Amino acid sequence: MQITPAALKSYRGPVQAVVFDWAGTLVDFGSFAPTQVLIDAFAGFSITVSMAEARLPMGLAKWDHIQALGRQDGVAQRWQQQHGRPMSDADVDTLYATFLPLQIERVAAYSDPIPGAIDVLAALRARAIRIGSCSGYPRVVMDKLLPHAASMGVHVDHAVATDDLAAGGRPGPWMALANVLELGIADVRACIKIDDTVPGITEGRAAGMWTVGLSLSGNETGLSLAELDTLPPAELARYRDVASAKLMDAGAHYVIDSIAGLPAVVDAIEARLARGEQP
Repeated sequence: MQITPAALKSYRGPVQAVVFDWAGTLVDFGSFAPTQVLIDAFAGFSITVSMAEARLPMGLAKWDHIQALGRQDGVAQRWQQQHGRPMSDADVDTLYATFLPLQIERVAAYSDPIPGAIDVLAALRARAIRIGSCSGYPRVVMDKLLPHAASMGVHVDHAVATDDLAAGGRPGPWMALANVLELGIADVRACIKIDDTVPGITEGRAAGMWTVGLSLSGNETGLSLAELDTLPPAELARYRDVASAKLMDAGAHYVIDSIAGLPAVVDAIEARLARGEQP
């Protein structure tokens, strides 16, 4: 697509691409593959980590996630008591070396498509919208996840892992922008980044994209679909409100329950672009 001076002033065309996160967004309702494996890795070093603690740094590259987890007050105190010293970067390296094979082994077991994902991807393609993706997973994990997801009907045009780029991963814009380059998108304002974590929303905003947060299917609520279905309406609303507020505070332009609500947001964004609004 040719870029004209007028286009640089105000993009008024359609959405050209959506860049998806993976766990909690396309697959793995509740985002359990990253969190449970981290809990198990720390347990191997006699450190108990709760699910809530494991979820706090979600969205970061996994080495950075482990480091951030180890710096949380409660986890840091338990590490000091157990090992007689603060967690060092060498300890993070050792934990990461334990975590990685477990993640490779288990990622597929947690990564069924989120309800609506396959239909939404098909609807986007019918509108000639390209499908990008990026993840806090390293490449060796993505190489296990991608064929599993494809076998279940989740296909993307491009996928960037957190260690693919020398610049690094989230919350910087680089993985999102790598999708723009690979997919040949002429204007970042024609792109949507959709994610269930604060670093993922920050990534999209830093890349100059529209951003969509997910309140119920991902990390911020952190419940399985079966658990979610058992909640009374008032409790469900509370989970939605808490997650939505956090993602909106991070800069999300929209927050929806899950990927199933994305087509209506694409319509809304295209209407705003046609009026000359920009992300």
